[in-house]
Amino acid sequence: MRARAATVGDLENVFSDLSKRISDEYVAAGKDSKIAYDNLMMNLKEGRAHALVQGEKTVALIAWHENSDAADTLFAAQEDFFSAATVRFCKRHIRHIQALAGNLPIHSRSWLQRPDVAKWFRIIGYVERGQENGANLFELPPAPAA
Repeated sequence: MRARAATVGDLENVFSDLSKRISDEYVAAGKDSKIAYDNLMMNLKEGRAHALVQGEKTVALIAWHENSDAADTLFAAQEDFFSAATVRFCKRHIRHIQALAGNLPIHSRSWLQRPDVAKWFRIIGYVERGQENGANLFELPPAPAA
């Protein structure tokens, strides 16, 4: 797996076969796929979105937006994305995104109560910070100074 700057084509490809678990997450967040698509498109146009590519196929997109105290993530994926290998890749890549965001804490949210989601975030290095607007808030603390 590798990451690169996302394109509009990547966004369209991922949303053409969006994972049901991601669609369910959007619904639980009170959004639909169109709103998520538009939010990802905005970040893509601002240069804050990466395509996660497996072989030659884009299987996910991750975008981020800095605010005063953290960088918030947005995510979309096809079912092919979800595997042990992608978790290992994401553990490294999220630190790269964190560096691009000025080493701010990274905030990611999950509206579904799935034990595999919490486990996935813990493996990557996130700490669960409780509830925020109906979502479980996960935070990746800043990387230690080298």
